Amino acid sequence: MFQLALALGRTVAELEETMSSRELTEWIAFNAVQPFGDTRADLRSAIIASTVANCHRTSGTPFKVADFMPYEDKPKAAPLDAVKQLRAMFGGKRHG
Repeated sequence: MFQLALALGRTVAELEETMSSRELTEWIAFNAVQPFGDTRADLRSAIIASTVANCHRTSGTPFKVADFMPYEDKPKAAPLDAVKQLRAMFGGKRHG
């Protein structure tokens, strides 16, 4: 809830008063499919770091983006259920 409040520029109390349970569930599903905030920034930085490291690598196994992610344990990929949930909410239609 705090990450969403930061992303929307609102307080947690404001979100609790104005956001329905359904909308919060949609935000959770959206974040599982399309992360925002620090997680996405870490991924962008890791992509750049792995590219630079591979450009200067002389031999051996290429570095992976995951090698530069700042997690002790690798985060799980977006659950397929979240993708199915989003498709069900929007009837498989593309918006945008």
